[in-house]
Amino acid sequence: MEIKTMLDIIANQGFPIALSILLIFRIDRFMQEIVTAQKEGYRQILENTKEIHNTITSLNQQNREYYSLRFSEVQKELSGMKVELGKIE
Repeated sequence: MEIKTMLDIIANQGFPIALSILLIFRIDRFMQEIVTAQKEGYRQILENTKEIHNTITSLNQQNREYYSLRFSEVQKELSGMKVELGKIE
C-alpha cells in the first residue's frame, strides 16, 4: 500500500472512529453523573418522607392527648351536672 492511500484511509476512517470513542466516553461519564444525582434525589426524598412521617405521628399523639384531656373534662362536667340534677329532683 502506498503512504498516500494509508493516510487517506486513516483520515477517512480514523477520525470518525476516534470521534465515536470520545463521544462514548463523554456519554458514559454523563450517564454516571445522572445515576449519582438520581440516587441522591431518592435519598433526599426518603429522608423527607421520614421527617414528614415523624411530624404526622407527633401531631397525632398531641391530638390524642388533647382530646383525651378534653374528654376527661367533659366527663367531669357531665358528672357534676348529674349530681346537680339529682339534687333538684
